[in-house]
Amino acid sequence: MTTESPDVEHPTSSLTGKARPGELAIRAFLFLCGAISIATTIGIVYELGKESLLFFQDDAVSVFDYFTETVWQPQAGSFGIWPLVLGTVFISVIAMLVAVPIGLLAAIYLSEYASPRVRNFFKPVLEVLVGIPTVVYGFFALTFMTPLLRSLIGSSVVDFFNVASAGIVVGILIVPLISSLSEDALRAVPDSLRQAGYAMGASKLEVSTRIVVPAALSGIAAGLVVAMSRAVGETMVVTLASGAAPRNFAFGEDPLLGYILNPFEGAQAMTGYIVITASGDLGYNTIDYNSIFAIGLTLFFMTLGLNSLSRRLVKRFREVYE
Repeated sequence: MTTESPDVEHPTSSLTGKARPGELAIRAFLFLCGAISIATTIGIVYELGKESLLFFQDDAVSVFDYFTETVWQPQAGSFGIWPLVLGTVFISVIAMLVAVPIGLLAAIYLSEYASPRVRNFFKPVLEVLVGIPTVVYGFFALTFMTPLLRSLIGSSVVDFFNVASAGIVVGILIVPLISSLSEDALRAVPDSLRQAGYAMGASKLEVSTRIVVPAALSGIAAGLVVAMSRAVGETMVVTLASGAAPRNFAFGEDPLLGYILNPFEGAQAMTGYIVITASGDLGYNTIDYNSIFAIGLTLFFMTLGLNSLSRRLVKRFREVYE
């Protein structure tokens, strides 16, 4: 039987955490910031929901027609959301078709091919595009991209206000977002995977496209969804370049490619309608005034769905390396 000497201190006693007022203050501040963010989101949803309820309680508005009709003409009592959704989604899809290949190729070059000196020069240059006001992009689309499309394709084919011009410029706008997020995901891939590929005789291109890109797929996919959300919520470019009239349509009557999905005709996006309607002379609690909150709530849930999809993609394709 052994006994411990009374003057021997237990080793666990030296591991007891000490109170650090500075660290506690930082934790409290971080908690406060998180609480403010959550409270702000709840407040936004509450205000949108409250005002949207006034819109749907109006006798002229039907919830069923709102989600099923394809004509948006408030003056005529038609409140089908699909023409505005069509304009928003159409512009966003064109933007992604422009931004994804450019942004991904730029990210692969900066991560795998560029020297540190070249990377340190080009990455800030790309990110400068983020700081340009979107109204500048809008006038760029209106005064440069639209005349360019009309000169290449024909002024009789391309309307002055058109979806293609707005989509291309929104794509240019989100290129830095895709390239920056994708490049961060690519650089997070362990260098041991690259060295293993070279040891197996793979070329630089094969290592980049067949090893590094698949390994960073979760981060790239999340970046693409975030960029899509940014394109959906873009306001000034679509307001100035795509037109101020919803593209009302009727399935079976209007041609699909000749009118409904024609990128060279104008179409109003959800954000464009909100800006134009809110800047007009509207009285409180009128049906036009309340409609912008209903559209804003619809747009909120669209972006919420995209962000939820981003989280699922990250969890689905995430790879953890030791």
